[in-house]
Amino acid sequence: MEMVILDKEDAVDWVYRGEGAANLVLAYTGSSPSFIGKVMRIQKSQRKGKSRVNENEVLTAHERLLWREYKELMVWPNREIVQQLYVKHVMSPLLGPQHVDAGMRVRVTKEFLLSVEKNVTCRRPACRIDSSQVDVNRDSVLIISDHSVFMNGSVKGGPCITVEIKPKCGFLPISRFIAEENAVKRTLSRFKMHQELKLHNQEISEYSEYNPLDLFSGSLDRICKAIEALYATPQNNFRVFLNGSIVFGGLGGGAGSTTVLVGEAFEDSLKDVIKADDGMCKTSFIQLVSETVYSSGVLDQLLEVQKLDAYDIEGAIHAYYNIISQPCMVCRELSKDKLSNRHTSLHSIPLEESLKIVKDYLISATVKDCSLMISFRPMVDGDVLSESSHSTVYLGSTKQVFEYKVYFIDLDLKPLKKMEDYYKLDKKIVNCYCQMAKTEHKRSVDSFHDQRELHKREKEKMLRLQGFGLTGKMMINYQPLTAIIS
Repeated sequence: MEMVILDKEDAVDWVYRGEGAANLVLAYTGSSPSFIGKVMRIQKSQRKGKSRVNENEVLTAHERLLWREYKELMVWPNREIVQQLYVKHVMSPLLGPQHVDAGMRVRVTKEFLLSVEKNVTCRRPACRIDSSQVDVNRDSVLIISDHSVFMNGSVKGGPCITVEIKPKCGFLPISRFIAEENAVKRTLSRFKMHQELKLHNQEISEYSEYNPLDLFSGSLDRICKAIEALYATPQNNFRVFLNGSIVFGGLGGGAGSTTVLVGEAFEDSLKDVIKADDGMCKTSFIQLVSETVYSSGVLDQLLEVQKLDAYDIEGAIHAYYNIISQPCMVCRELSKDKLSNRHTSLHSIPLEESLKIVKDYLISATVKDCSLMISFRPMVDGDVLSESSHSTVYLGSTKQVFEYKVYFIDLDLKPLKKMEDYYKLDKKIVNCYCQMAKTEHKRSVDSFHDQRELHKREKEKMLRLQGFGLTGKMMINYQPLTAIIS
């Protein structure tokens, strides 16, 4: 692409596609060959009163130490460019270059960003507007391919259906640094526990039955179960696009449970792509996604990278304080009886070992928070693959063959300072879940005792009635309250 600087008049060609915590995503609708089939990621800034790690700064001295083996990251003073190079030189080799698009940066004017901010405000969810805005002090944006469409090959303009999934953490930690009171982390998925905290904080309106352990299980039945749960309660973890336009799920915020009306509209939108009987398009689509996840094995590599986190945050946080050469706040908080030799031993390991622990943890944090995009194009006789890196999958229920491509997106470099936030959030999640479990247990015990007390009173009442000389025949017409309730 030739040197381009986007100015105010170019903003009209970029429309709102969605957003995450850190970036807005815009799709191109204009006619410039340089941008057809592209999307733009624009970084956001937090509004006043909203705290967030300052990601505008260049790499800190400690971060330069952490990532020094990647020489390409060291020569740029601009963190935006470092972010792109992190995807290219760190994440792409780990996940496979055929599944990662590092994109390129394009210069923009402040007027372009101000105009974008004005144009997209009406499309953004209220919760996102309240917390963040377009960062108009940037001088460049990231341009990547629009992975929700097929742009190459012999067939152009044919129907394309794309699913975007946030898989989340797909394994249970086994780190010996997990405290005994936090042992629940070894048996329940992080996603399940985090749901309780989000419900408590009213970030979501209802609980999702999705379990990442099912999606990463390698079992077709369990993968299908996971996709069905994501469809039932998408939140911000499941979206579907038809020819680049969203047809299911939320834009920048989460979506609640799928209603009958939403399900019918989605069923109707699939008819040009999935050639199933009436009312069966959604079911066939879930089968298509499940079969592709299962047969492609694409999540195997993602899981391997996630498992670079071998120490859990309860161990990695100690290595973090070694790197920044400050007294360990975690050790200071732990009482003497809870501070074990395992924790103190981490503060005597070589610096190189601490750097590896934290670097691996942050890489793992990137892929625990990324998204997976799978795009499908139905093939007809004579069709060839758009690109050699693409594959095909057969949908038995409709006897269709689909070309598909898989990409990982949102592979952002996590700031070193976020280690402290990760530790605090982990404590909140576990504490909230344990408190909920304790409350539910008490409620269950209280209910049991209440029923026993009610049964006892009913029995005493029957004995008193017998004392007044009621006959057996008369007792038949008497029904205790417990019998009526049951």
